[in-house]
Amino acid sequence: MIKVYNTLTGEKEEFKPVEKDKVKMYVCGLTVQNYSHIGHIRSVINYDVIRRFLEYLGYQVDYISNFTDINEKIVQRAAEEDLKPAALANKYANAFLEDLREFNVKPADKYLRVSENVAEIIEMVTTLIEKGYAYEVNGNVYFSVESFADYGKLSGRNLDEMQAGARIAVNKEKRNPLDFGLWKKVESETGWDSPWGEGWPGWHIECSAMSMKRLGSTFDIHGGGVDLIFPHHENEIAQSEAYSDQKFVNYWLHNGTVNLSGEKMSKSQGNFFTSREVLKEFSAEVVRYFLLTRHYRSPIDFSYEKLEEAATSLTRIKNTRKQLAKVLSLDINSAAENKIEQEFFENIISKKKEFIAALKDDFNTAEAIGVIHDLAGEINSYINRKEFDLNEKNFALLTKTEKIFLELIEILGLEFKLESASESESELVSPLVNLLIKLRNKARENKNWQEADLIRDQLEEIGIEVIDSPHGTEWEINKVEEK
Repeated sequence: MIKVYNTLTGEKEEFKPVEKDKVKMYVCGLTVQNYSHIGHIRSVINYDVIRRFLEYLGYQVDYISNFTDINEKIVQRAAEEDLKPAALANKYANAFLEDLREFNVKPADKYLRVSENVAEIIEMVTTLIEKGYAYEVNGNVYFSVESFADYGKLSGRNLDEMQAGARIAVNKEKRNPLDFGLWKKVESETGWDSPWGEGWPGWHIECSAMSMKRLGSTFDIHGGGVDLIFPHHENEIAQSEAYSDQKFVNYWLHNGTVNLSGEKMSKSQGNFFTSREVLKEFSAEVVRYFLLTRHYRSPIDFSYEKLEEAATSLTRIKNTRKQLAKVLSLDINSAAENKIEQEFFENIISKKKEFIAALKDDFNTAEAIGVIHDLAGEINSYINRKEFDLNEKNFALLTKTEKIFLELIEILGLEFKLESASESESELVSPLVNLLIKLRNKARENKNWQEADLIRDQLEEIGIEVIDSPHGTEWEINKVEEK
């Protein structure tokens, strides 16, 4: 049973999709006016893991997201870059998709663009006016929050209290200062014709019209950042349920913020790192791993120091994967006896169950990563025993273990590929490093620890990691992170 924390109810609930074995999921996307920052990347990585896990459990997931590709900010930015708004939007939408590939995020089944769904938005606004939920003034259309009895149910806000404490700029066209725009009048070549004159869709109506067009009036999961709960998602619920007379979304999921020095990372505040800036310093896999070390609903403090710690932690797991692959490449000793094979594999199965249980409990990646470390520890303890030798039975068990290990890290979107140096690097570097390793091993045999340590330290200075195990000494070229 999957338990999901539902923002709408404030409780963990059993997850039951509308259709058996199918999950319909919509996650708010970007306004494509600039490069994505780490806060955006955290959101898509979190929902990527949720999607991967649901698919692992056998669900068919229809995962939809969107691009807001026209609004005032895009028009302004386009003028600054001397581009047409459509060209600017395409530039940054494509850049975002490149970022997702870099971070190993599976693409959405469909990215819906506002510019391609204006007809559906106009139809929805028209219906809301006809049903008495919206009104037009001077070419602008507003949703009347007082007309929707359940307004505030997602954010837990009381309409009367919101009105009393409203600090909204005066807009004489609105009947209530909390009413929000569905259609905005513009006098620009970027606007669309509508029954109310030329204009643009409001921000909130975009997601409602596009998600319902693809997923239906009621669907399973709507995701986004915690900062979208109010007003964006609150307004989505109001206009969608007023339009369809049906429940809009069954489970509302919200990921926590990425903070810098305790403050939310935000372009509007100017305190942010673009994903591309961070990738100049750290690999995408390290960043992805770091962002998953906190529960998706919790805020996470971002710093390069914390990424350094994450890189070290991730390396420990990756080294286990490499050692396991190395052991499985050894010759099998049919005469070897290992008395704890079955106990070892039972522990592996137990860890797999713990991993699945962690993700079934509101997609707790932090706990799941802890289980991965425990799993790596079990593997290390088993294959690094002095009495270990590879026979047919533990070869079979270790092969199954490797499959489980890779299966679980794939759910997290971590690949752990066994990388080898390029041919040119191998031809030039391998003979020299192997010679130094032999000299170091000789020094160790002679108990010349100072010389052995000196060779190891000098190799590490040039990016060569030396790994000692009961099965011999290995080495690998580490990717040097730019500082």
